[in-house]
Amino acid sequence: MTGFVLQGHIYIVSERRPCLDKFLIITVVPVFTCVLTPEVFIKPHLSLSLSLCLSDERVSRAVPVTWIFLSSKETNLVSAEETRAAFERHRPTHVIHLAAMVGGLYRNMRQNLDFWRNNLHINDNVLHTSQEFGVVKVVSCLSTCVFPDKTTYPIDETVMHNGAPHESNYGYAYAKRMIDVHNRALFQQYGLKYTAVIPTNMFGPHDNYNIEDGHVMPGLIHKTYLAKKEGKPLQVWGSGRALRQFIYSLDLARLFLWVLREYDEVEPIILSVGEEDELTVKDAVDAVAEAFGFEGEVIYDTSKSDGQIKKTANNAKLRKYLPDFKFTPFKQAVKETCDWFAANYDSARK
Repeated sequence: MTGFVLQGHIYIVSERRPCLDKFLIITVVPVFTCVLTPEVFIKPHLSLSLSLCLSDERVSRAVPVTWIFLSSKETNLVSAEETRAAFERHRPTHVIHLAAMVGGLYRNMRQNLDFWRNNLHINDNVLHTSQEFGVVKVVSCLSTCVFPDKTTYPIDETVMHNGAPHESNYGYAYAKRMIDVHNRALFQQYGLKYTAVIPTNMFGPHDNYNIEDGHVMPGLIHKTYLAKKEGKPLQVWGSGRALRQFIYSLDLARLFLWVLREYDEVEPIILSVGEEDELTVKDAVDAVAEAFGFEGEVIYDTSKSDGQIKKTANNAKLRKYLPDFKFTPFKQAVKETCDWFAANYDSARK
């Protein structure tokens, strides 16, 4: 990856994804060769001052860059007024849009209307206000749930709007699809190159480990931790047959920064491991059990939904740009995440 100049740029990261934005801070070091102030690791959601030492041989001096991590406690992005006030206060040049109402399968099934309305407001506020304030680039975060339920596999970026999403989370899925519509319209009418990424199932430290409402990996990690601690069987919702592609949040953060820096298309890009690395939920259960040293009984509750049984994504477009990108091996990523969760159990979000 080549270096690039960011003189006077102000980067704003819309919050709600601590699992990712903590690593966005950390990965500035290997990707951009940066020197970070100590408070970066202590107060990740406050304005951050980074001294950027570019690897590009054309640049020999540090370039000041400001990173601002918005907190939902400070700014409610569902509100157009609060969103505008945040942009007025910080005047960003670039935006990484991570903010969303998010949840696991069962929360989506209960609250499809809430997921639709809240995310629609958040996305419109962030993108419209970015346009109004002359933001150079916005990178938004979608999800593989945007893809049609009935389709051929593997799916790629071109089929997003070719049918209805899975009924379990259609509210969230349609709201996320509208980001792509908004980006295309902004380019057509104003020439703005705002874009979006489509990550597969993300996991890592600092995630939401709520058993009821969290995503599959953090939920499994929390359940397995408790099962071992209490000497009880591990209860897994669903049959374990559902297929997923898992991406470590550290890898995803690196790719986010690459998209911000070098990806110049309006069309979204899938950020994922390859099809050959697709795993069943049972594979994930086994990896988490191994990481914790859990040897107890595992019970699969087939009365609970598996959700979409598969949504295999093709990462050929990513590989065209970054053929040599190395993803963290799955078991290593699981072990690091489980170790972090055990060490930070009292303070972890759950």
